[in-house]
Amino acid sequence: METTTSDMEKIDIGEGADRKLLIAVDFGTTFSGVAWAQTRRPDVQTIIIQWPDSTSGGLEGISSDKVPTELRYDGSDTKWGFQVDDFGPRHQWFKLDLDPSQSRGVSDLSRQYPDQHALPPGYNVSGEKLCTDYLTALRKHTEEVLKHKLPQSILKSTPVEYIITVPAVWSDIAQAKTRSCAEDAGMGKQLMIISEPEAAAIYALHAMDPHSIKIGDTFVLCDAGGGTVDLISYTVSALKPILQVEEAATGTGRLCGSTFLNRIFNKFLVDKLGLNEEWDEEVVEDAMKRFELVTKKAFRGSPGEEFVIPVPGLADDPAQGVRRGKFRMTGAEVRQIFEPVVQEVVTLVRGQIAATNKSVKAVLLVGGFGQNAYLRETIRASIDPSIEVMQPPNGWTAVVRGALMKGLSVMEPTTARVKVASRSARKHYGTERMTKYDATKHSKRPNYWDAYDGEYKVNDMDWFIKKGDPVTEEKSFKRQYHKVWPVAEGHNKAVSQDLLMSEDRDNTGAPTYKDSGDVRYLARLTADLSCIPANDLAQKTGKDGRQYYSVHYDIEMTYYSAHTKYAMVYKNVKYDSVTVEYV
Repeated sequence: METTTSDMEKIDIGEGADRKLLIAVDFGTTFSGVAWAQTRRPDVQTIIIQWPDSTSGGLEGISSDKVPTELRYDGSDTKWGFQVDDFGPRHQWFKLDLDPSQSRGVSDLSRQYPDQHALPPGYNVSGEKLCTDYLTALRKHTEEVLKHKLPQSILKSTPVEYIITVPAVWSDIAQAKTRSCAEDAGMGKQLMIISEPEAAAIYALHAMDPHSIKIGDTFVLCDAGGGTVDLISYTVSALKPILQVEEAATGTGRLCGSTFLNRIFNKFLVDKLGLNEEWDEEVVEDAMKRFELVTKKAFRGSPGEEFVIPVPGLADDPAQGVRRGKFRMTGAEVRQIFEPVVQEVVTLVRGQIAATNKSVKAVLLVGGFGQNAYLRETIRASIDPSIEVMQPPNGWTAVVRGALMKGLSVMEPTTARVKVASRSARKHYGTERMTKYDATKHSKRPNYWDAYDGEYKVNDMDWFIKKGDPVTEEKSFKRQYHKVWPVAEGHNKAVSQDLLMSEDRDNTGAPTYKDSGDVRYLARLTADLSCIPANDLAQKTGKDGRQYYSVHYDIEMTYYSAHTKYAMVYKNVKYDSVTVEYV
C-alpha cells in the first residue's frame, strides 16, 4: 500500500476557502457516529441521529446517536446499520480486520462468547472491502441528511472535508488502510485522522468545570465501547490561553466491550431456558432487546435488584422462573453476566493508572459502556479512593464530538479549546546505518568492505525516536542520510530508506542491531530525486579512485494524532515527494 506525503497533510485552508463543511466520522467497532459543522459557524455542531431501518429506506426510520457498524450483502443490494435485522448472517467487527497485528483482536471473551450470526472478517470478502462499503453507505446517508439541513446553494459551493477516527493502538499500516478505505468510500483526499481516545479526551476535558482543573493534574481517559475498550492518560501542562495536556502514558486497549454482555446473556438464556418446549429464535430476540435496552442500562449491582425479561410463548415453569411469558432474573444472575467483562476493564484501568507513574486525579469514562453505573462503581471500588471516577456528559458521542472540535481547531485555531501538546511514542523508530568496523565492539558482527570510504563497515541501528519519548506536531524529527553511487551508473531517479520499528514489549531498551530483539520493517521511504538536476549533485572521488555522486539529505518526519508525514530536505529545500510503502 502506498500513500504520498501530499495525502497526509493537515487540512489546508487555502486562498479564499473561508467556508468549509467539516464532517467527523467515529468509525467504531460496533457502532459508528457522524457529526458536522460549518467553519463559519463553528459553535453550531450537529450530531446525525436519523438512520434508515429494515422497513424504511428513508431518513426517518430510527432515531439514535449512533448506527450499528454492520453489513449484509443481499445479492446486489447492500444492507447496513439498522437495516440489518437480527436474523441471518451479517458482517460485524470488520474494522478490526484492518489491523490483524493487534493481539487484542482475539481475546478470551471473544473466543468464549462468539456471535452465532456474525460472519468472521475476511470470511468471503476482505476487511478493506467491508470497511469501504460501510463507509460509502455512511457517506451517502450523511449527504442525504445534509440536503435537508442546508440550502442547495451552500452544499454546491462549499468544500467538504472529512475527519475519521482510529484506535490509539492502531499500527501505521492500519492507519494507512483506514485512510485508503475512507478515500475509496468517497471521503476525499484531504482527510484528517485522529485517535479515538484523543478525540474523546478533547471533548471530555472541554466539558469539565475549568475551575476544577489545575496544572499537573493527570487524567485517565477510558473509552469503553461495544467492542473495544481504549485507554490513554494526559497531564495538564497549561490552562491559558487554552487548556493544554501532554500524554502521560501510552495507550492500551482490549476487546472487552459491552457486546460481550449480550453474548454472555444469550448463553445464559440458552443454558437456563433452552430445554423449554416452546423455545425458539423469537423468544431470544425479544429477550435480547429487553436486556439491551433496559436491563444492561439499569443494573447497578444493588442488593435486591430484580429484572423482568419477556419470553413470549414459553410454557409456565416455576422451577425456571417463567410465568405468563416473563422470566425473572435476580441481581446476582445479572452480576454473573457483568463480572467477566467488567473485570477486564478494571484490569486495563489499573494498568493505565500504574503506567502514568503519577498521582491520578480522575478516571473519565466515555463510550456507551462507559455510561454504565455498575462499571463505574466497580472501578471506583477497585482503585485508590482518592481518584475520582467521572462520566462526562454525552459520553457515547464524545469521540465524534471531539474529532469535530479537533478538525475545527485545525481550520481555525481560534476555536481551539483543548490542545494535546505532546504525545508519547508507542515504539522505537529508526533506520539501519553503516558504522566503521571496530574490532573491540563488533568482533561478532559480519562486516564488509566500503570501497568509497576505503574501510570495513558494519550495520547497526540508529533510533531517532525512542519508545516513551514525547513527540509533538510542532516539532519534526530530522535524520541526515548520505547516499553514494558511482557516476558511471548515471543519475539515480530515486533513493530509498527503510524505516524500522521495535515495540519493545518488555521495555528492555532499543535493540542495537536489526536482527536482535523484535525489530521489524515498518515502511520504505522513497525520495524522488528526478527533480534535482544531475549537475546539482555533488561528485567526489572515492578511496578507490572512482568518481561517485555524493548526496547528503534529510528525511523529515512529523507525527500527528494518528498519522505520520514525511518530506525530504536537500540543500535547505523541502521536497514533499517522499512515497511511503508500508510493509
